[in-house]
Amino acid sequence: MIETLFRGDELPVTDRFECWRDLAFRSHSPHEMRTEHSADFRGTLRVLDLGIVQVSLFTCPPLDSDRTPVLIRRSDPEIYHLSAPLCGRMGVVEDDREILVGRGDLVLVNSSRPYRGRLDAEDGTVSAAEMIIPRMLLPLPRGLGDRQVAMRLPGRAGIGALLAQFLTGLLNDPTSYGPSDAARLGAVALDLANALIARQFEADVAPETFQHSLATRVRGYVQQHLADPELTPERIAASQHISVRSLHRVFRRENTTVSAYIRHQRLEQARRDLADPGLSRRPIHAIAARWGFRRPADFTRAFRTAYGMPPKDFRHLALRGA
Repeated sequence: MIETLFRGDELPVTDRFECWRDLAFRSHSPHEMRTEHSADFRGTLRVLDLGIVQVSLFTCPPLDSDRTPVLIRRSDPEIYHLSAPLCGRMGVVEDDREILVGRGDLVLVNSSRPYRGRLDAEDGTVSAAEMIIPRMLLPLPRGLGDRQVAMRLPGRAGIGALLAQFLTGLLNDPTSYGPSDAARLGAVALDLANALIARQFEADVAPETFQHSLATRVRGYVQQHLADPELTPERIAASQHISVRSLHRVFRRENTTVSAYIRHQRLEQARRDLADPGLSRRPIHAIAARWGFRRPADFTRAFRTAYGMPPKDFRHLALRGA
């Protein structure tokens, strides 16, 4: 599996907070962050890429963050953050609703909704395990995700406790797992998160059906093979042992097509790479090829249609803003 590890004590004191914040932006979503400890910031961040989801473990001193409407318009990966505090407290304010959680609870927030966050601890250290989940892979009761989503979830017993233990065990010792384990571990984490949400809203969420399970597996397969230019409906259908007609039916229920979904996911990945300062020297055609676009002209045309500007202009604006 792909692991990214940040240890602030390996950097000059003056660079620690900005480097930690920038990595958090790339692995999560952009926030405005403030802390009284920037002069001597002591933080760590470990991120594991499990294919369909990412999991992370962080420690840091108390800080405040804002997911503002401006940042959402500029960059929205359309994800959920599902966090399990391990030390200290996490506060979330969304639409004047305040949620405060500590060890034994979990909190879910939506990258597409503005909110304010607060990390605090009496002993000066906050830590939490987190999951980054594409919104389409974690169904909520109809309409809830559009109105508000910040919520506390139980983590002291049952599925919530099992999920928190799974995440912390995985993040504390990732060396026990090989590259081929990543997709399986990601599927387990996603299944636990879906089960937790279904349990929380069992009156509103129907039990998982075959179609929902199939859609989840299909999206997971697509996410893992986005870089392959030979990713076709026929290949996807064969991987799930279904007909191409059944595959098209999965996406028709969501008012889209297989090709449109693949194109959107590839463009989103390319957009994130173009906005990444660490990839600023990588040619645009190389980023396009990395995500399955064989011809640069096709990529430029698709990118302009999706985001209203060519990729060169987008990269310039994104990096200047960063």
